[in-house]
Amino acid sequence: MPRHLTRRDFLQTTTAGAAAIASGVWVGGAPAAESRTPNEKLNIAIIGVANRGAANTGGVRSENIVALCDIDERYLAKAQEQFPRARTFHDWRKVMDEPGIDAVVISTADHHHAPASVAAMRAGKHVYCEKPLAHCVYGARVVRETFLKSKVATQMGTQIHAGDNYRRVVELIRSGAIGPVREAHVWCGRTSSKVERLKGGASVPAHLHWDLWLGPAPAREYDPGYLPGNLTWNRWWDFGNGVLGDMGSHLIDLPYWALDLDHPTTVSAEGPPPHPEANPDWLVCRWEHPAKGDRPAVALDWHHGGKRPESPAGIDLSKWSDGILFIGDKGELVADYGKIALLPQEKFADFQRPEPTIPRSKGHYQEWIHAAKTGEPTTCNFDYSGKLIENNLLGNVAFRTGQKLEWNAAELRVTNTDVANRYVRKEYRKGWKI
Repeated sequence: MPRHLTRRDFLQTTTAGAAAIASGVWVGGAPAAESRTPNEKLNIAIIGVANRGAANTGGVRSENIVALCDIDERYLAKAQEQFPRARTFHDWRKVMDEPGIDAVVISTADHHHAPASVAAMRAGKHVYCEKPLAHCVYGARVVRETFLKSKVATQMGTQIHAGDNYRRVVELIRSGAIGPVREAHVWCGRTSSKVERLKGGASVPAHLHWDLWLGPAPAREYDPGYLPGNLTWNRWWDFGNGVLGDMGSHLIDLPYWALDLDHPTTVSAEGPPPHPEANPDWLVCRWEHPAKGDRPAVALDWHHGGKRPESPAGIDLSKWSDGILFIGDKGELVADYGKIALLPQEKFADFQRPEPTIPRSKGHYQEWIHAAKTGEPTTCNFDYSGKLIENNLLGNVAFRTGQKLEWNAAELRVTNTDVANRYVRKEYRKGWKI
């Protein structure tokens, strides 16, 4: 039972909610099962209210925020100051059973993303989930398949996908400006600091529901080194997937979109000696994607922790902290969130860029809100983003295995080494299974 809601208040609220749904009336809008007009507001539950959760709440605050959920009492109290009429919870599983909630925004630690998203979709609720969509390859597949069977609107939180610069890159690549692309390189300047296992055994602060934060993850003793913030817990395999799992969602998104990639056939990786519990401070991965339609086969590379591809003539990639390099038969294209460079510069000096063909986004959050009300598609729905995250997380599987993987996407299985398959899936604690 949420600490901020008495049993009497809870029963009165849920009974009234059930009656309202039965009569087809709900304050602030109709229940999710009914059709909506764009002017009606969604009743949204926020799961994870601080840090990224606070930013995501800001993106949807045009709607009715009717429920708040967090494992930190301090964060919850601060959020309730903004939304005093919202019901409060600590366990997101309770939110899924609440009547009158049309949609959820999930901004938890990564290991909760897939279980919470699947539970919400099965409950008929629209879902906005912070990236990455899942914590393991299997989780990404289950999220995607659940979405494809549902009738809800979904969006993964890769906000840059709504930016104009990404759209212009996609148009340039697909127009053939640099010819057929056979290689794409992605790099990120971020690194994960080297760590040793935390000792645990510290007293859990009174404001923190530690066991609920662990959720699907293996039980372990509390240590203040795990929280707060994603650059702490994200370093540990039990909770996150490091720089590749985090920033790969944003940066690999561009070549995945522009080249219309699907499932790789092989995956390989190199980095420092694998740590059994913590992800690497640097990593280089390669995914080999088969030809598709008129597009040739593509080798897609990832670099982080100070690693970068070789700079093409005429540009110094060390001055780009993050970026994407497309290598085509007729030239190269380098891009980041806000810049585009066509190379060699003298060849493209008088180049006329194609007219825009991809419509301007309503905004990443507004796309999702509009889709929930109208049924129109979003650009980062769980079909697209499920495949993207499945691709990315296979890079970590290859690193942890230390072998080049042969991937059978249809069977969700590595075919050349059984060792890798124990990293494709994860064990979920009792009561938290996906």
